[in-house]
Amino acid sequence: MANGMPPQSSGSVAYNAGSNSPAKAKKRGALNRLKQSQAKRQAKKANTTGEMTLVEHLQELRQRIIVSLAALVVGTILGFIWYQSSPFGLAPLGEILRGPYCALPEEQRAVFTQDGECRLLATQPFEMFILRLKVGALAGVVLSSPIWLYQIWGYITPGLHKNEKRGTVVFVTLAVTLFVAGALLAYYIVAFGLEFLISMGDEFQITALTGNEYYNFLLALLVIFGVSFEVPLILVMLNIVGILEYRHVKDKRRIIIVGIMIFAAFMTPGGDPISMVILASAIAVLVELAFQFCRYNDKRRGRERPEWLELDDEESSGPIGPASAIGAEGGVAPAGPIEPAAPINNGFSYQQQPPAQHNFGAQPPQNPQGYGPNHSQGNGVTTHPGQGQQNRPSNGANPFDDVL
Repeated sequence: MANGMPPQSSGSVAYNAGSNSPAKAKKRGALNRLKQSQAKRQAKKANTTGEMTLVEHLQELRQRIIVSLAALVVGTILGFIWYQSSPFGLAPLGEILRGPYCALPEEQRAVFTQDGECRLLATQPFEMFILRLKVGALAGVVLSSPIWLYQIWGYITPGLHKNEKRGTVVFVTLAVTLFVAGALLAYYIVAFGLEFLISMGDEFQITALTGNEYYNFLLALLVIFGVSFEVPLILVMLNIVGILEYRHVKDKRRIIIVGIMIFAAFMTPGGDPISMVILASAIAVLVELAFQFCRYNDKRRGRERPEWLELDDEESSGPIGPASAIGAEGGVAPAGPIEPAAPINNGFSYQQQPPAQHNFGAQPPQNPQGYGPNHSQGNGVTTHPGQGQQNRPSNGANPFDDVL
């Protein structure tokens, strides 16, 4: 025994060493993590309102982003394979995209094969690989759209009400439908635009498009048409939330049509009039349909235009009568005499004293301290007999206390 402590047996030392072994510590850590996960699941089940902390929101966002990126990668791989193969009996993606170019007459495009097969030109070693990867990535975005749209929907839904969820479903459905409609329209008119552009000066030259130039032109046209078809949907959403009303755009159709034509002229990649006119006409029709919806929605909500706004300036101001002469009915009355102000009399009599006369050598006053019948106190105040005693304040009080 040292320092008064009892000796420990070897068995107790072995027990303590065994209780702190790494295996048991690892087991306790696993049990703690299991309990925490069970507590989180129970708390999630008990949370019926969908409330989450900031950390939980960030964790959910990270998980959904990872799932969306994984879906994009898988879709890109499928699109890369589909570019040159025919899955499920479908035509290869490369053949579908080069269809508008191959629809041109043979005398307007260069042919590099002996059998006359339509082929695009490649001028760089990695051009075909990069082009195939680019088309596969675009196809992957389209193929994986149900997954990443579902992830976006699942992240937004807990913060929406029931009617907002229904409106969001309608909005997403219309947005996808309009984009696909615009892309399909662009795909079918690109052949007409190419024929117009290639036929200019075909007597002296022939067109040999590379795959990079052609696909960039085609994909840009598809995206521009698809995004442009979303403009009417944006107008409808602005009207639903109350920002845009039909009366604001009712009389501005000519300006809007001119703006649409300018927009189509700048946005069409080829600059050909056929694509520009078709894009402008389609947008104008869709914008007019959006305006009619705004008119119906405003009428349903009772946001009618006031009647007085329909009148011109002369009708809204009313008839104006002739001017009348000065002094007639409603004129200015003649000036009258001004009555003098009433004198102020509050128990004191104020009299104007004559100017002091300086008479050097005159005799001093006979009674400087006495009060005569009408004694003047030297400050312009004259006291009458018996008046000073009545108006003089008693007990040293100020006579202006009642006024102040």
